[in-house]
Amino acid sequence: MRTEGEIATNTDPTGSWSLVVPLKPLARAKSRLGRAVGGDLRPRLALAFAQDTVSAALACRAVGDVVVVTDDVVAAAALAALGARAVPDTPAAGLNAALEHGARSVRARRGDAAVAVLNADLPALRPDELARVLEFSAAFPRAFVSDAQGIGTTFLSAAPGVELRPAFGGASRSRHLASGAVEVVLPGLDSVRRDVDTGDDLGAALALGVGRFTAGLTAPVAPAADL
Repeated sequence: MRTEGEIATNTDPTGSWSLVVPLKPLARAKSRLGRAVGGDLRPRLALAFAQDTVSAALACRAVGDVVVVTDDVVAAAALAALGARAVPDTPAAGLNAALEHGARSVRARRGDAAVAVLNADLPALRPDELARVLEFSAAFPRAFVSDAQGIGTTFLSAAPGVELRPAFGGASRSRHLASGAVEVVLPGLDSVRRDVDTGDDLGAALALGVGRFTAGLTAPVAPAADL
């Protein structure tokens, strides 16, 4: 691993996992968060969340590469600068279609890749916690991590040769369980489960300790409670 400035980059070529990170155009991302932090800060925070997520993923010893699926040229450039590969959302048919597109893009280059989807709004993500999730997931065809509320999903994996079959959105935990994916129930995965959609979520992420991009924007911010 090397450190460039404050960005840790995994240079171990043995990292076996390819991660797919989806990101909406920043003008539309994190709409619910705008009620807490304001419309001007909201898109900047959405990008910062993604930058901290991608930075932590690339610093994880088990990760070989990260593919970001986005049509936002500003976000694509910023995340490529961290070491991710950005691909456009050519299906333009919603989140799950974008995730399947990202997985196909990975396997077009690495046909034997184990692939995992990771939400782009995990600003407190810890590389060691992600490594534990990936180690657990490697024993199953498909595995997932539920969000902090136990309703949604923040991570979904597919072993080599296995279709991803994402079912994100809303109560996706129950759909992933019904699809046969194994839930990762290890203790101590708070940073992998803590996605940020609301002001309360942001406060919880800040309490865990966020990455430098989010920290740089939230130092003077006290998120309003969600009503």
